[in-house]
Amino acid sequence: MASNIPEETTSFVGRKAELARLEHTLAAHRLTTLTGTGGVGKTRLAVRAARHAAAGHRDGARWADLAPLHDDGLLIATVSDAVGLCDHTLRMPIDALCEWLIDKEMLLVLDSCEHLRSACVHLLGEILTTSPGLTVLATSRQPLGIRGEQLVEVEPLPVEGEADALTLFRDRAAVAAPGLTLEASGNAEAATEICRRLEGIPLAIELAAGALGRDTVEQVAVRIGSRFDVPADESLRLPRHRTLRTAIGWSHELCTPLERLLWARLTVLRGDFDEAAAREVCAEGPLTEDGVAEALNGLVAKSVVRRDGVRHRMLDTIREYGRMWLAELGEERAAADRHAACFLGLARHAHAGWTGDEQIIWYHRIAESHADLCAALDHLLAHDAGAAQEMAGRIGFFWCCCGHLPQTREYAQRALDAGPAEGPHRTRALWVLGMTVMLQGDYPTARRIGRECTRAAARDGADEGILAAAYLCGLTHLMTGRPEASLRRIDRVLRTTGAATPLESAYRLRCHLITVFALTSLGQLDEAAEAAMVLRAACEAQDECWTRSYVDYQLALIALLQGDADASAAHARSMLAGKHRMRDSFGIALGLDILAAAIAAQGAGARAARVYGTGQVYWRMVGHPQRGTPELAPLREACERRARAAVGDAAYQRAFEMGRADNAEVGLAAALQGELLA
Repeated sequence: MASNIPEETTSFVGRKAELARLEHTLAAHRLTTLTGTGGVGKTRLAVRAARHAAAGHRDGARWADLAPLHDDGLLIATVSDAVGLCDHTLRMPIDALCEWLIDKEMLLVLDSCEHLRSACVHLLGEILTTSPGLTVLATSRQPLGIRGEQLVEVEPLPVEGEADALTLFRDRAAVAAPGLTLEASGNAEAATEICRRLEGIPLAIELAAGALGRDTVEQVAVRIGSRFDVPADESLRLPRHRTLRTAIGWSHELCTPLERLLWARLTVLRGDFDEAAAREVCAEGPLTEDGVAEALNGLVAKSVVRRDGVRHRMLDTIREYGRMWLAELGEERAAADRHAACFLGLARHAHAGWTGDEQIIWYHRIAESHADLCAALDHLLAHDAGAAQEMAGRIGFFWCCCGHLPQTREYAQRALDAGPAEGPHRTRALWVLGMTVMLQGDYPTARRIGRECTRAAARDGADEGILAAAYLCGLTHLMTGRPEASLRRIDRVLRTTGAATPLESAYRLRCHLITVFALTSLGQLDEAAEAAMVLRAACEAQDECWTRSYVDYQLALIALLQGDADASAAHARSMLAGKHRMRDSFGIALGLDILAAAIAAQGAGARAARVYGTGQVYWRMVGHPQRGTPELAPLREACERRARAAVGDAAYQRAFEMGRADNAEVGLAAALQGELLA
């Protein structure tokens, strides 16, 4: 069952009635919004409810975390990522998303909608209208105000007697102060008083529990009592958001000065972060790098920051408080500058590490840092256009591979418009723009940009740019049915450039890949196979995955054209394994097509049909109907006819529909293992 619901890393307490109500509401209505004050537990309740409800939806449950988004520009891209769409077309992103969801039976969770309320309303209006099988669970501090929206108010935990609030306090106290016994004299009464004064708000209770270990339960109760002098008369009680704000303020007071400073500075980070990022973004002045590590441990101990393995996260409500203090300190611009510098550094390291044994690691780090990279790029576009141009060029190829084509195109164009008129960074940004439009199928524009990139690279005189421009032009020639022109261009550039640096080596590998493609297109199969094996060995020596997987694809194609179906299937599975490691949906779609063709050539018509069906799932993800170089179309058609002839039209169609109905990951896993059932 497809799902990316966050894992629960702490105990879940209570909420039986709310879960039962949610189960009923999600089954009966298409849009349910969990509302309530910050810190009341909307996200935790949504996680548990979505996990329970996922099995009732054919396409599972998908989670979109909107909290890291600094504006609504990333909303559609974030939701598209969550539901598995990586569109490669020129369509408007909202149109592509609607088309992808149109036949899905899925639960989609949009977590933390309040700061993007208007954009969420517009998005939901579109996808709920066009996708009758879609159910949405949203969390927001206020209703979204959409027709048909069902509201479920999330109340604080009960506080009277042995209630859920006290259970939560006990659970969190056991983590903060493992040797503490709440049954000891005075502790039980003090714990109950803490929960009562904090009105059962889970986040406030967790912050109070975080103070234990340094203070006793009774001391915490006394200190909270001095801050939360709440009248018995219900009409005079503090509103809950003020109760939470006071609890956060009290927790802030318990922090050391350096912990408070780190708290404020961490708010510039958009998503999860590791200690290295915290050091780089937050260390300055009195807060040294070692001081960051110590203060971060202190914030974790006080439940201000949550730790999951080596990753850390700050809840929205706590982040908002820290952001207020960052503004009070007058450090907003300085923090944003350090943040942008940190992620420009990440882009540089990832770009330099593309060809090497950490390629996959860098690929995933860029994908996981998407919101922070976009925030850094936006800041640089406003304050340092040259650095923005460099950053767009260094991360653009990663983003192309990840499927963020509309955003890549937009950022590359903005960086080119704003930045310097010449230089290697501009040439690289031009290359990224050209690659993006080529992958979107805009070949005339790709040709024009390829020529511009070639001229710019010649002015720079750097081999990296010359090789990059040749790769773009060569690939565009291939995609438009001109393999001779592609081969001539690449051959000339490879003869006139060297490979003095790892980066130049990366671009040379890609150019050699174009050579293999072109030779195959021209029917020079023995020569293509020889070049492919040499190139594959070079990739293996560097543990390079991206180019190697496309070499495997070409070897599968060559073997199929030479009549060796078994070798073709083996190469295709090797290609698919590499593309799966990189989460490259476009590459997976290509690989499944060639694998299906190889299986058809082996005489297993039904199994081939099912792989073709799974391939269609991936082609829909990228929005293109079976793309590839022009010579692939007749080969696909011939192999499909062979598969149909082997089992008959009816059996072929049944197996094909089974493949299309499979979950994408399940279908791919079966194809990789070679264990598909007819």
